[in-house]
Amino acid sequence: MAQGNTVDLDRVLLIADGDQVTVGTPTVAGAKVVAACQGEVKGDKIIVFRYKPKVRYHRKTGHRQLYTRLTIDKIVAPGAKKAGRRKKEVT
Repeated sequence: MAQGNTVDLDRVLLIADGDQVTVGTPTVAGAKVVAACQGEVKGDKIIVFRYKPKVRYHRKTGHRQLYTRLTIDKIVAPGAKKAGRRKKEVT
């Protein structure tokens, strides 16, 4: 995902706003989270070492997982009105 793109996450499991908590079964219907992509980052290196005794076999490899970093912009609760255009009134 390119940096600056927005993504809508619609499988929301729980929404908490102060004392008001909404728990989904399994998800909260009508809720979504709007997030912006901040780019990809690499995780910590993991060393994979394979070894078989008595046969002189060993292999050492490493791996770094790529992750996409997201910034949460807005949490839309179920039943919230969509922000849309207002029509101009002709007088």
